[in-house]
Amino acid sequence: MANQTSSGSTFKKFIIALVVLIIVSLALTGIFYYLRYFGPNVTGKQEFLYIHTGASFPEVYQTVREEGIVKDSTSFLWAAHNMKYTDRVKPGKYRLKSGMSNHTLIRMLQLGEQEPVQLAFHSSSKLRLKTQFASYVSKQLEPDSVVLIGLLDSAKFVAHYGFTPENVYTMILPNTYQFYWNTTGINFFKRMHQEYEKFWNAERKQKAAALNLTPIQVSILASIVDAEALHDDEMPTIAGLYLNRLHRGIKLEADPTVIYATGDFTIHRVLNKYLTNNSPYNTYQHTGLPPGPIMMPSINAVNSVLDYKKSDYIYMCAKEDFSGYHNFANNVADHLANAHRFQQALNERGIKK
Repeated sequence: MANQTSSGSTFKKFIIALVVLIIVSLALTGIFYYLRYFGPNVTGKQEFLYIHTGASFPEVYQTVREEGIVKDSTSFLWAAHNMKYTDRVKPGKYRLKSGMSNHTLIRMLQLGEQEPVQLAFHSSSKLRLKTQFASYVSKQLEPDSVVLIGLLDSAKFVAHYGFTPENVYTMILPNTYQFYWNTTGINFFKRMHQEYEKFWNAERKQKAAALNLTPIQVSILASIVDAEALHDDEMPTIAGLYLNRLHRGIKLEADPTVIYATGDFTIHRVLNKYLTNNSPYNTYQHTGLPPGPIMMPSINAVNSVLDYKKSDYIYMCAKEDFSGYHNFANNVADHLANAHRFQQALNERGIKK
């Protein structure tokens, strides 16, 4: 009888031990899988993960592994398969935070929760050319600069929006815009045209029409005004001067257009040898506006053309004090006197080109 009791007690202990072992094993297994899903895994070595349009999961996994985005790439691979991410890759720019779990990271990628790109365009000498603009955009969005230039230079594509390859740059207005990194080149320009249409409201169009100019022509003139003016408060006067010349059929003779025509933006002194360049952008050679803008004009410059300051000025020359302001004149004699003083100041400072 005692042996039976002892045997029964041993069996119970065995069962209890087995149950405890199973519970512990299940707990450890649970902890193991929990950590694989929810334990910290993102290293923080990279601020963003970029997934290109059309990328497959093996390509994403290769990027994650090679760029050291996670500490344990095997657990990331395991979690990705179990969360069925491998068939739902979405392109984009994704912000990474140190200590993110596989679950948080993969869930973000599954939902396509991208980090928006704040794309800022400012009227600047750094964005004079379409090539400079395309390069700038391609460094912040997925489309390559070659693709962007191809669209800007496509007569068929830009005609859809009412532009030519020469004047399409007037469609780009300086501002800060929010885009997703994987925005296509076509959708990028579609958005730019939408912003252009919003800017050129009925009031602005009426003002342009009163000047006998189209919005495109206003922007081209504004680019010259912007290139001439170092101070915003002088823009309306400069705009009025050029409108006087334009409406009287006098060549604009704007020095910034000569510099643009040469393609040498290091020029500080416009010499006579530059004036003979027969480029359509050289307003010393050709009457009227150039075929396109010479830079991305600021909003202030565009508004200064639309709300120009009336005067009888048809000449201007930079002031000899190098303040960035100009001396204005309505006759040749006064203009030549102003020009002489400025040329003397250049000589005194040894500015030859």
